[in-house]
Amino acid sequence: MDRKDKEKSNGNGDETKGKRDRNSPPQQQQLAPAMPMAMPVASMPLSMGSAPQLQPIALTRALMGPNIHQGTVASASHASGQSMHGHSHGHHHKSGHHHGHHHKQPTLLGSSGKMDDASSRRTSKRKRAKVEYKEMDDKLANLSDEEQYFSEEDRQSKRLGPAGTGISTRAVPEDVPDMDESDIEEPKGGLEGAAFSGRLPHDKMTSQEAACFPDIIQSPAQTQKLFLYIRNRLLQLWMENPKLQITFENALPQIEAPYNSDVQLVGRVHAYLERHGYINFGVYKRIIPLPTKTMGKVLIIGAGIAGLAAARQLQSFGMDVTILEARDRVGGRVTTYRKGNYVADLGAMVVTGLGGNPMTLVSKQVNMELAKIKQKCPLYESGGTTIAKDKDEMVEREFNRLLEATSFMSHHLDFNFLNGKQVSLGQALELVIKLQEKQVKEKKTDYLRTIIDLQDQKNDIQGRMIQLQERLKELHKQHKDASEVKPPREIVAEFLIRSKMRDINETCRQHDELREKLKEVEEKIQELETNPPSDVYLSSRDRQILDWHFANLEFANATPLSTLSLKHWDQDDDFEFTGSHLTVRNGYSCVPVALSEGLDIKLNTVVRQVKYNSSGAEIITQNAKGQAGNYTYKADAVICTLPLGVLKQTPPAVQFIPPLPEWKTSAVHRMGYGNLNKVVLCFDKIFWDQSVNLFGHVGSTTASRGELFLFWNLYRAPVLLALVAGEAAQIMENVSDDVIVGRCLSVLRGIFGNSAVPQPKDAVVTRWRADPWSRGSYSYVAAGSSGNDYDLMATPVTPTPVIPGAPPQPSNMPRLFFAGEHTIRNYPATVHGALLSGLREAGRIADQFLGSSYSLPRQMPPVAHQVPASSQAAQPGAPPPSQPQQSQPVQG
Repeated sequence: MDRKDKEKSNGNGDETKGKRDRNSPPQQQQLAPAMPMAMPVASMPLSMGSAPQLQPIALTRALMGPNIHQGTVASASHASGQSMHGHSHGHHHKSGHHHGHHHKQPTLLGSSGKMDDASSRRTSKRKRAKVEYKEMDDKLANLSDEEQYFSEEDRQSKRLGPAGTGISTRAVPEDVPDMDESDIEEPKGGLEGAAFSGRLPHDKMTSQEAACFPDIIQSPAQTQKLFLYIRNRLLQLWMENPKLQITFENALPQIEAPYNSDVQLVGRVHAYLERHGYINFGVYKRIIPLPTKTMGKVLIIGAGIAGLAAARQLQSFGMDVTILEARDRVGGRVTTYRKGNYVADLGAMVVTGLGGNPMTLVSKQVNMELAKIKQKCPLYESGGTTIAKDKDEMVEREFNRLLEATSFMSHHLDFNFLNGKQVSLGQALELVIKLQEKQVKEKKTDYLRTIIDLQDQKNDIQGRMIQLQERLKELHKQHKDASEVKPPREIVAEFLIRSKMRDINETCRQHDELREKLKEVEEKIQELETNPPSDVYLSSRDRQILDWHFANLEFANATPLSTLSLKHWDQDDDFEFTGSHLTVRNGYSCVPVALSEGLDIKLNTVVRQVKYNSSGAEIITQNAKGQAGNYTYKADAVICTLPLGVLKQTPPAVQFIPPLPEWKTSAVHRMGYGNLNKVVLCFDKIFWDQSVNLFGHVGSTTASRGELFLFWNLYRAPVLLALVAGEAAQIMENVSDDVIVGRCLSVLRGIFGNSAVPQPKDAVVTRWRADPWSRGSYSYVAAGSSGNDYDLMATPVTPTPVIPGAPPQPSNMPRLFFAGEHTIRNYPATVHGALLSGLREAGRIADQFLGSSYSLPRQMPPVAHQVPASSQAAQPGAPPPSQPQQSQPVQG
């Protein structure tokens, strides 16, 4: 499920006001300015400063710079910033997405915070590590391509040394001794690194923290510093050993004096971090056993990553949880094909960087065998010819410039509507290309006009020279005749001779001047004819290579570029994690399987109806295997993690009673839900270059650019994984497996030769759009949508409509909650986004039904874990803890 795209500003406009800091927790705004972030390399030409006043006809020159055309794209002027080479080849922003690997670097089922200054906006999928935390990733970044990042289990079983095989939670080298514990300042990297890994600013309270700790935010700065130290230290202790529960009792002695003097505050901060999923989440050994008596019942629709994460959290809080899952397995869009030695992820397959990623901790808890994805990605034409590196890089630079130009159009020229409709990224790109082509034609026309003008000048000069030559002949004859008079001559005769000589000299001078002018004109003509401008902006071959990059971007976003919002498609870009992208060698499904242990999960259970009212909720289900009879489950609250594709389905797959409010259904309608498919080919031998993880296939037409455009080599067994993106993803869902596999073999044999490519021993073709429990791969920001819609999707629903701004009513508290990759604005279309959304909703529900154990109580219990659920007093204005509903299904 892990993106990206993915380049981002905050989308400017209204969204800029709600801009989130990269280090803020999901869905929380930060009170104070964000930590300084690395600014992108200046990406726009200097000439753009005055572009907003330019006429449309001059738009291309303003967007792309004056030197864009020196011949075709192959000789285009330099591109700004770093090259995407290697990145865009298979890793466009959205890497880690469900299906693949980036730019929101592509990836979820298959990838992008924002800069306030629109001029600093990055539009391509190039990602730059945030400098403050770069050190944290140095160990991993310095691994050779052959080295892997091993889980703790692997390290112990293989007795691997610590050096160079893992990532430290501290940003200081291991050989630098820690400062004495009594020192006030923690060594740079320790506490800061822990806060960074938790996606929090190390030196500022977030808006969520301010809301949960009003007494602290209103206290002197020293008290806030105390809070931040305790918070960061607890995070650090958890991250040092995420396989073991960190309890209040165990943590308190490890907090240095004088920071441990306020025991009550330490307890509150611990309870807050635990409640909101910053510590004690995932798969870990409990020190304090689960409560034997549960308090409150929650039903979760869907056993994907979001549902599993929420269930584990709620269970640990002492609530009774049941998950209803229509499939015969857990994991949702995280699923792995396994047969003999063959392993291949059919959905999510990439971990998109470890710096700040909650999956970093999960990888230490679960036996995830992570391996770096090498960035090298050769491109092959259909005939097997490799695209020359200089050609590849030049087209790639032009691709980046095109993206930068579309960003400039949107954010500086406010070109976001055309004929009353929002402009898509695909429309803008094609418009810029047309403007470029127009400029090339104009330049060619100007060139030809100049040649014609020079030729006219040449003809005129030559005509005048002929006239002078004729005059010279006449003057010479006249001079000769006059000279035949023998001296002494009369004064008149002498004057005639001298005047004719003067005329001859003047005519020769004029002829010499014209000859010099003729030489200059001929040299200009020769120079122009030697360096003619390009006849076209893109040659057909250039366009094919450019279309490959467009296909890669369509992979990143799981949708044709013609559907993406020009202004907001990359709205999450600045929240990407640092570090190399990695693949899970032993299959991503190990994560949901581990998360599902110990949970009450009803498989093959299809939810048909969700009823909710002021007293609770009930769900009516059917058996997916077709067995007769309905079952009804009752609870205090429901978390809906149905994929956005299922929520979009018409007629509705699930009936909500009362119906979802208009603001929710409108967001569902506006948002995009993409499609991305894979073809897994299992061979009995390796015939490709084993030193590369990726190689591309350049298609012959724009329409088919996404068809089998990228092949992945990730696993130990001889398995290739081909991607189908863009328009081709939907078209090929209606094609049989045999035809698709045959097309794959045709492409591979064109590259490697007929004799080198055998028939596969086995093959699997995904069809995510046709999957009734997914209806696609992952979300994207469609034209007409924005990041705001992700926030609306995350907002719980109350039984009766709520008046905006009105205080919550105990009789109308939310009963229907939402989680999933489509509900998290900063991390959409990713596994980690789904995980974080599940943690978010678990904290929200627990606060509502169990009370806020971290709020300032009249009497703060010393150990939050040991407080019986019944004694956790709700805060004023909050509903009393609900009594648990029956947890057994009632047969209908």
